[in-house]
Amino acid sequence: MKILAVSPLTTPKYIWWWERRINDNIPVLSQENVRPIEKHLQEVADHLHTLAVQADVLSLKYESESSRGRELALFLRRVKALSIKAKPYM
Repeated sequence: MKILAVSPLTTPKYIWWWERRINDNIPVLSQENVRPIEKHLQEVADHLHTLAVQADVLSLKYESESSRGRELALFLRRVKALSIKAKPYM
């Protein structure tokens, strides 16, 4: 940042202009684009709840698929065992 040398030639108008120039670089939030924090937090909480429900559904789905897969593997082993036992009779 440049340092302003104060001298008798520096006028109050120039000082005001310089301060305004520096302060104009700071962004200020406009009130029309700002949402209340409570509304934003409520939306985030709703989204998290939705994600939790989806995770539970997927968990139950894969749990049932894995138990179904174990059941099918057990049946497959039984069928193979029965086919081995039945081969001599064919």
